[in-house]
Amino acid sequence: MGRSPSLCHSFFVTLALLSVSLVKAEDAYRHHTWIVTYGISYPLGVPQQVILINGQFPGPRLDVVTNDNLIVNVINKLDDPFLLTWNGIKQRKNSWQDGVLGTNCPIPPNSNFTYIFQTKDQIGTYAYFPSTLMHKAAGGFGGLNVYARSVIPVPYSKPDGDFTLLIGDWYKTNHKALQQYLDSGKSLPFPDGILINGQGRSTFSGDQGKTYMFRISNVGLSTSFNFRIQGHSMKLVEVEGSHVVQNIYDSLDVHVGQSLSVLVTLDQPPKDYYIVASTRFTKSVLTAAAVLHYTNSQSSVSGPLPIGPTDQIQWSVDQARTLRWNLTANAARPNPQGSFHYGKIAITRTFVLANSAPLINGKQRYAVNKVSYINSDTPPKLADYFNIPGVFSTNSIQSLPSDGPAFLSTSVVPVSLHDFIEVVFQNNENAMQSWHLDGYDFWVVGYGSGEWTNASRKAYNLDDALTRHTAQAYPNSWTAILVSLDNQGMWNMRSAIWERQYLGQQFYLRVFNPIRSLANEYNIPSNVLLCGKAVGRNL
Repeated sequence: MGRSPSLCHSFFVTLALLSVSLVKAEDAYRHHTWIVTYGISYPLGVPQQVILINGQFPGPRLDVVTNDNLIVNVINKLDDPFLLTWNGIKQRKNSWQDGVLGTNCPIPPNSNFTYIFQTKDQIGTYAYFPSTLMHKAAGGFGGLNVYARSVIPVPYSKPDGDFTLLIGDWYKTNHKALQQYLDSGKSLPFPDGILINGQGRSTFSGDQGKTYMFRISNVGLSTSFNFRIQGHSMKLVEVEGSHVVQNIYDSLDVHVGQSLSVLVTLDQPPKDYYIVASTRFTKSVLTAAAVLHYTNSQSSVSGPLPIGPTDQIQWSVDQARTLRWNLTANAARPNPQGSFHYGKIAITRTFVLANSAPLINGKQRYAVNKVSYINSDTPPKLADYFNIPGVFSTNSIQSLPSDGPAFLSTSVVPVSLHDFIEVVFQNNENAMQSWHLDGYDFWVVGYGSGEWTNASRKAYNLDDALTRHTAQAYPNSWTAILVSLDNQGMWNMRSAIWERQYLGQQFYLRVFNPIRSLANEYNIPSNVLLCGKAVGRNL
């Protein structure tokens, strides 16, 4: 499975440069070599083991441009197999590079894998993080910002600066101990704190009178947070690749796995101001504070932290409904976002997906329509490619919830390329949910309380719902999305709440066309890692 990093890196880079099927010659290449190690850091004031990339916690920020080609050689120096996933990057026709256990064999210790992918037709604020085991609880995450090409206008003036804020809940407990908690059938305890860029206190400096973009991502394990800046309003301009109606907010909720960008003008008296993130919908409220420093500041931060909402669910629902597509703005392409009339497309299939928290064999698990996902030694993508039987099931998850006991399965849901599907996330639990789909963004067309019914469609926003890759579902409520299945591959649909994902609240969508063509999907990479029943197979 593993190969020597020193021997493989130059070969793979050469391969990437010659691969005419993946990229156009005029698109830039960005080469990175990342060494993944353990290290000691003090994120909450006590020493603990964290995951470093090139010695950094958080990892290096990737600043790229639409259609750039990334060649990232990841060298694993941990004592566990390891993968990175690129949260929100669509990997057009290329689920081979998605970096999750359903598509990729993990990188063995002291070995490497070179990701080769393109930010095809995308702009926006994203993040990457480990998808294996509970590595995300130790770090290994970083920002991934995709800027528009110079020939494509954006619907706001160029900001005077750009800050990336990776915010998330954090445990002082070692990630392997947290994994043992889950493996023993227990739920995780409440987090110990919140970090902003891996620290308890960060500072962001700017000049009075100038406007700055704050790119905010929730890279935590389990909790939503509310974000606000003392004395300053925020203009929301982008959400996960969508240019949105530019409403002004005093504070914004950001749920697990989500990202957004706001513009902030430093129009207050010259001093320092608090930047605050605090947990939402939790009995105890965790708070992290950073500092917005005016370069001509005459005084440090002072006064109480600005207060935000805590458990007000309806407040969050109401705010979520104000997030709407900017129909006249383009995104990565020159045509306006509103030129795609999603609300007029006939739905080909409907899935109502009910999350649950069953006990299976006496242990805590999480499930989708009674099915709790288990990883196979052979990634379903490889099993599908090599026609290896018995690895995954295509009939375990049904399209509607039903009664009966929950069970374990490596579940894959087959759908056809170019289907247009409706997915309802039915949350009958008294807990927040956050759902992510790899390979796509989707229109979030509705939120509602109680049980979804066919009549719920009357309340859908079929005109200017924004597209995004991660959608929240509120307690005892539903969220509806529409997805245009235009990207062939094996794509992970998962809970972004990592305990739930780890214990089974996920599955894979197999978006398929029986005619094999490079127009639909790229060939299996020549540097693919093989594991399980795929070992020894010829490419």
